[in-house]
Amino acid sequence: MPDDIKILNQYQQITDEICRPLFKPTTKLWFFAFFPGIAGIIIGIYGVYCTFYKGIGTWGLNRTVGWGWAITNFVWWIGIGHAGTFISAILLLFRQEWRTGINRAAETMTIFAILCAAVFPVIHMGRVEFAFFAFPYPNTRNLWVNFNSPLLWDVFAISTYFIVSLIFWYIGMIPDLAVLSGGKAKKIKRKIYSALSLGWQGTAFDWKRHEKTMILLASLATPLVISVHSVVSMDFATSIIPGWHSTIFPPYFVAGAIFSGFAMVQTLVIITRKILKLENYITLKHIDSMNKIILLTGSMVALAYVVEAFYAIYSGNEFEEFVLLNRATGPFALGFWIMIFCNMIIPQLFWFKKIRRNIRITFLFSLLINFGMWMERFTIITVSLQRDFMPSNWAYYRPTFVEVALFIGTIGLFFTLYLLFLRLFPVVSFSEIKHQIKENE
Repeated sequence: MPDDIKILNQYQQITDEICRPLFKPTTKLWFFAFFPGIAGIIIGIYGVYCTFYKGIGTWGLNRTVGWGWAITNFVWWIGIGHAGTFISAILLLFRQEWRTGINRAAETMTIFAILCAAVFPVIHMGRVEFAFFAFPYPNTRNLWVNFNSPLLWDVFAISTYFIVSLIFWYIGMIPDLAVLSGGKAKKIKRKIYSALSLGWQGTAFDWKRHEKTMILLASLATPLVISVHSVVSMDFATSIIPGWHSTIFPPYFVAGAIFSGFAMVQTLVIITRKILKLENYITLKHIDSMNKIILLTGSMVALAYVVEAFYAIYSGNEFEEFVLLNRATGPFALGFWIMIFCNMIIPQLFWFKKIRRNIRITFLFSLLINFGMWMERFTIITVSLQRDFMPSNWAYYRPTFVEVALFIGTIGLFFTLYLLFLRLFPVVSFSEIKHQIKENE
């Protein structure tokens, strides 16, 4: 009996420590992070207003560079979003116990990043009220979408992945929500948690069905990540523009998406660990393991850079050679070399254990990797477009304040939603931690 009481006290301590931020007053650190997010949203709303009121002409696009910051930001957010569920799903399938410290932050990142990404293609249409024409439904004019277009494949692939990720994220929280419905929360909150828990009782039957459902969704979500970002890469690879027309793009984009996603999860869990004081549940082991995967995926991205350069030189295609030379020495050469430094050199420093386990260095490197991956998308999209086959078409691209404001707005939206999530739901799955303790006894 004393052993049983000791285990129950341990379980209660886990619940109390993880749920403490949900019941205690908001900390100054939380507000310190929240207000910049709100400021970013306000700036973004101004960008949306300018775009809607004055039109796409407020952007820095021209006849040569038809895709600029908007599509760069779209691909960047999609890359971040598509890694979140993949991280949680693949670690679940491989039964990695350290998953419990990061899985919910990763899944939440997916939901919010896809919402941020969706802003750009809708606005980029120019006529937002016609966005519904992207969906294949029989309308009064018998007008159907072009099923041969990779842009339409994006709509199907991303919406499918978002739905699967949302279900995976929600079902994973059900056991925790059931515990919160009978906890220390206010009466209204308890009723909301109770309704969201869908009658969970915590019986052996409930756990068996829950585990099977999670495995099924993880098995579905894992290949979806590969297919979705492969489809995104097809937006470029199916064109004839030098720098885009390459068969390496699908695996290249998938590796880059997972790489940037892991870096963003690292950023979020370090912030979460500090703000909510969850050092006992998001440990140095989690940080170290994440850095190892960043090292692996960063090496894959570096290999893709080398292979892409080799293709351009070995093919003997003068246009591909020019694109490579233009990226390295042209007007946007600084961005190219920042990309090389952040995505090729920095991850290799994680070979050293002292660096992998240093929180401050890891946080800095995760920010630099995210910046480097943004520069990669900008280099691929804009730099490839600004100098095409005909020198008479060459044009310089410079983003306007409106484009910058839209990007700042999505960053503010992302972090605001994440911080609100931290105040409403447990960011670490305490039910899974207890389940692991019980299995390891």
